[in-house]
Amino acid sequence: MYQIVPDTNVIVSALRSRRGASFAVLQRIGEAWEPLISVPLILEYEAVGKREAERLGIPLSTVDAIVRAFCFHGRETNVHFRVRPFLPDPGDEFLLELAVAGAADAIVTHNVRHFADVDRFGVRVLTPREFLRKIEEKRP
Repeated sequence: MYQIVPDTNVIVSALRSRRGASFAVLQRIGEAWEPLISVPLILEYEAVGKREAERLGIPLSTVDAIVRAFCFHGRETNVHFRVRPFLPDPGDEFLLELAVAGAADAIVTHNVRHFADVDRFGVRVLTPREFLRKIEEKRP
């Protein structure tokens, strides 16, 4: 099973459309992949997800269900070091640190360019569509 760190933009994208790759990735949580989670990441998923849900007129309980799924299937990973400053967006640094601390297979994001050169830490960066292809390749 893959261990990944999904960027918050993947959750937002899944809230916006049930037809895209982001939604398909979330549907496979606990089945094809395990999320690496931390308290700051879960709090961000909840805050940003609820803000987006309100904007879209989606029930907040939908975001609560997503957060519960991450907490249930996720592997809490403690980060005992920092790699900062490394990324152009300081708001993404904690995702990289979580991925490195948990030996993630990938960070899954729509903002691949924000994670340039993270392969030096042994972490791949994939879009949701690329990650779906990887999951499908591995299926028996």
